[in-house]
Amino acid sequence: MRMRVLPAGPHALLVELDSQAAVLGLHAEIERRLNSDGGWPWPRPTDVVPAARTVLIDGLQDPAPLATALPAWNVAPVAPSGGDTVRCPTVYDGPDLDAVAAHWGLSRREAIELHTSTEFIVAFCGFAPGFAYLTGLPEDRGVPRRQTPRTEVPAGSVALAGEYSAVYPRRSPGGWQLIGRTDVVLWDPDRDPAALLTAGVRVRFEQMDG
Repeated sequence: MRMRVLPAGPHALLVELDSQAAVLGLHAEIERRLNSDGGWPWPRPTDVVPAARTVLIDGLQDPAPLATALPAWNVAPVAPSGGDTVRCPTVYDGPDLDAVAAHWGLSRREAIELHTSTEFIVAFCGFAPGFAYLTGLPEDRGVPRRQTPRTEVPAGSVALAGEYSAVYPRRSPGGWQLIGRTDVVLWDPDRDPAALLTAGVRVRFEQMDG
């Protein structure tokens, strides 16, 4: 696994990796070491933030020892979270569903079956509170963003862009392809934790009637 460890200010490291799978693997290994006896011999970081091709490790008292140790870590392949799978009952009636199906060379029914048969894993979160980037689709099922983004996407919209699937947690502009809608609440400030989906969590979409 190619890894490039860079300083990010006086108390953080930015680890650059060559794939989303590598990001998931490193994030899982950091969490494992943080939660095991003796697995993390340094002061704990305040934040570990995965992204598409990087992991930011912030709040380090002295980043140098970890920067030296990281390249020697044996990072195992990522495994889904051991917790329950988050299930998202979904009505597949999105305005872009037929276009996505045509892009895949599938019928509307086959496209829905592909999406519901996939076990997704939260790769990272961003864009808006509660917005999770879900990986799991085959490599040849990438979907281009819309040429013209919508000025308003309804909350609960199930969407695709590039290699990712996602659910819009709130009404917002967006350029992803909309294939359905769900009533699952992804972000609730009165809930602990507020975000329903966090890195490593498994997600399944289930078709339901509108």
